[in-house]
Amino acid sequence: MPYSTPDLLALRDFYRDQLLRNTLPFWFPRSFDEEYGGFLFARDADGSLIDDDKAVWIQGRATWLLATLYNTVEPRPEWLHGAKLGYEFLNRHCFDSDGRMFFHVTRDGRPIRKRRYFFSETFYAIAAAAYAKASGDEEAAQNARKVFGKCIEYATTPGLLPAKFTDTRPAKAIGVPMILTNTAHQLRETIGDERCDPWIETWISGIERDFVKDDIRCVMEQVAPDGSIIDHIDGRTLNPGHAIEGAWFILHEAKHRNNDPHLLDLGCRMLDYMWERGWDKEFGGILYFRDVYHKPVQEYWQDMKFWWPHNEAIIATLLAYLMTGEEKYADWHKQVHAYAYAHFLDPVHGEWFGYLRRDGAVAQTAKGNLFKGPFHLPRQEWYCWKVLDEFLQKNQ
Repeated sequence: MPYSTPDLLALRDFYRDQLLRNTLPFWFPRSFDEEYGGFLFARDADGSLIDDDKAVWIQGRATWLLATLYNTVEPRPEWLHGAKLGYEFLNRHCFDSDGRMFFHVTRDGRPIRKRRYFFSETFYAIAAAAYAKASGDEEAAQNARKVFGKCIEYATTPGLLPAKFTDTRPAKAIGVPMILTNTAHQLRETIGDERCDPWIETWISGIERDFVKDDIRCVMEQVAPDGSIIDHIDGRTLNPGHAIEGAWFILHEAKHRNNDPHLLDLGCRMLDYMWERGWDKEFGGILYFRDVYHKPVQEYWQDMKFWWPHNEAIIATLLAYLMTGEEKYADWHKQVHAYAYAHFLDPVHGEWFGYLRRDGAVAQTAKGNLFKGPFHLPRQEWYCWKVLDEFLQKNQ
């Protein structure tokens, strides 16, 4: 059944209120590290700290979030203060001497771990760009553009970074064009960069050409250099939530281009294929890993329910419905919204648990760790609030 206007109004208010009254108060201001800078996000269900190490990804993501809220919701001083704490910590402690960024540091910023890929840099770029817009700091804008340029260089220059795949079985992963598309979206919407539009076109074209398999209704997570399927366990493994995230990035670009029909069709096809493969028809929710040929999956957590695929599916299904009016997307949105807020939301302390067993039972109580923090959930609630508000204003 499609959504009525009163339904959409109620949904808009729900996402706004969840964000402002439930999700954000769990994290802030308690996570501001006023002594060393940045944020302390490794927290148990009740908000108590379980570790004071800092994941660079989430330092960048939270900086982006707070600056984005300042830019798009209201200019609250505490949000700008938090964004500054994060931005300055990233600059002081999270870059190695070779210009690349760490993945994991101590509370006071001493390096612990560095990874082969450049996702820390993408989160820095969007954080610096959003902070530049919020603060008027031109140096932050320059830093965002500089690091965005380094990301493009890392993605396009063979041998510049340590290889994930060997010459024996070379491959390419969808994560790189996906995350760079989103990074370019954020720079374009905050500080502007003439490189964004042509590179977005290149990255989306590559996703469509190499990873979207219309003949078997699937979006691959990795493929051979020529785009063919690698018929080994790693090559066959799908991540439905990740592909659905990619789908809404493409739908967002279609919306930017006045509902570009080709991109709208591409984003909806990606959502259709991976909803069919990822939705758990027995228990509900998005399964974490699937095999393209329905063979066993190697990872033991393959049938668990992680928080973030549900955030991405909530955005993707809502955006697809608002852009197409197709009833099935309203139905899917209702299903994933109802499942997620019934199973992940903590009614006692707020925010979401991160990890459920297949049957929906909470697997462990942490709300924050090296991968989970204030990003996917608040981004979902903020984005859905804003896209609904825009739709309702245009259609009132």
